[in-house]
Amino acid sequence: MTEISPVSQASAHEIPTTGRPLGLRAALLVLLTVLAYIPVLGNGFIWDDDLLITHNRMVQAPDGIHRFWLTTEAPDYYPLMGSVWWLEWRVWGNNARGYHAVNVALHAVNVLLIWMILRKLKIPGAWLAALAFGVHPVNVSTVAWISEQKNTLSMLFYAVAILLYLRFNEDVSTQAATPVPPGIWYGLSLAAFVMALLSKSAVVMLPVVLLGCVWWVYGRVRRRDFLRICPFFALSLVLGVVTVWFQYSRVLKWYAVRTDGFASQLASAGWAPWFYLYKALLPLNLCMVYPMWNVDATRWVSYVPGIALLGCVALFWWKRNSWGRALLFGSGYFVATLFPVLGFFDQGFYRYSLVADHWQYYSIVGVIALVVAGGETISQRLDREQRRYLGVFAGVVVVILGALTWQRSEVFHNGTTLFTDNLVHNPRSWVAHNNLGMELIKAGRKQEGIEHFRQALKLNPDFSDAQNNLARALADQSAAGK
Repeated sequence: MTEISPVSQASAHEIPTTGRPLGLRAALLVLLTVLAYIPVLGNGFIWDDDLLITHNRMVQAPDGIHRFWLTTEAPDYYPLMGSVWWLEWRVWGNNARGYHAVNVALHAVNVLLIWMILRKLKIPGAWLAALAFGVHPVNVSTVAWISEQKNTLSMLFYAVAILLYLRFNEDVSTQAATPVPPGIWYGLSLAAFVMALLSKSAVVMLPVVLLGCVWWVYGRVRRRDFLRICPFFALSLVLGVVTVWFQYSRVLKWYAVRTDGFASQLASAGWAPWFYLYKALLPLNLCMVYPMWNVDATRWVSYVPGIALLGCVALFWWKRNSWGRALLFGSGYFVATLFPVLGFFDQGFYRYSLVADHWQYYSIVGVIALVVAGGETISQRLDREQRRYLGVFAGVVVVILGALTWQRSEVFHNGTTLFTDNLVHNPRSWVAHNNLGMELIKAGRKQEGIEHFRQALKLNPDFSDAQNNLARALADQSAAGK
């Protein structure tokens, strides 16, 4: 296999620009990303958008910012995100277009930041990888879902924190005279990480990512590197514990969603990275709520995916000084950033599914960069004609990804289109039946809505929301018939 070499300490500066000017490349990244998401701008609110934003009393209250930061009223402690929604509501009100425009803009900025990080790390094909991230259809569940502005906002600060730390590490390693003291970059990186955590704590694995970046650039991690990362680990620990407390006390009300035991959780955690890898490489049959897995912890075969994953990591580590280096870095980043959503920490969404597209918004970069870098490295060994064909193939893949993103964005047009599509791919999703039923009731299609409530209860007789919705719908139907 072709090796992608690490960056040597002596050449730890950004890759010299060749070809088109940086400004034009950046503008093209933004333009193509926004073009892929044009349908989003005409979409409405879906699922919990109303609950978290337009019908959220804290968002509408004059003292909402104070309450987001200094009380435990919110379901999660994401006060920066809450404050942004508080400001947006005063600009956009109940007009979904404004929120969608902000989310698309944040995603476009994140694409630029990913490009900058990959260039800083001297990853081959950085621009193409950033573009593929920008137009990848898996990311539609983040960009087209207003509630997941948590992802795009936290990703922005997460990426800035990485860039700033790489700049700090570069300056202290070269020991060259710089106009800005390295400590400034370090402090700003810490501050950006705090902002990311206060937007969404799913970025808690950033300290591990930073250590991985240091290893990739210099080929080793020294004791001083661990010491420098310690404050980042401390921030992750503190705000990670806060998030777990909010989930258990505010969302789950101290009831466990997953009662299948640690062995089952361990087995399903081995399945999840393979599922996300499959969706990253072949983003077909995407779904808002995927079927719930039935992992039998008593069968040894349930642990095979996890064992295979560990085997791959061990093999890459063994070959880390040759072809395994890039695979270890890319796959290590992918799995590490997925860790918070592998099932070891309970959360409300596990009622419906153990996996979700929006959970790999941070991690999918590792897979995309690895595939593109591998292709770019191989292309350097081809003749001019072969490289042209490979370039055409890459262009076709990007166009296909963009077309799938456009198509997927239209699915998120409203609750009816979203959950109708969901039931096509997962007809046993009781929450999709319930949510579609509510949309149909609001549209005046009461009998159809009632049938979906009944189907939801057939699949999950204990689902109290569907019980209440069915009772209200039948009462309204009876009153209308009198």
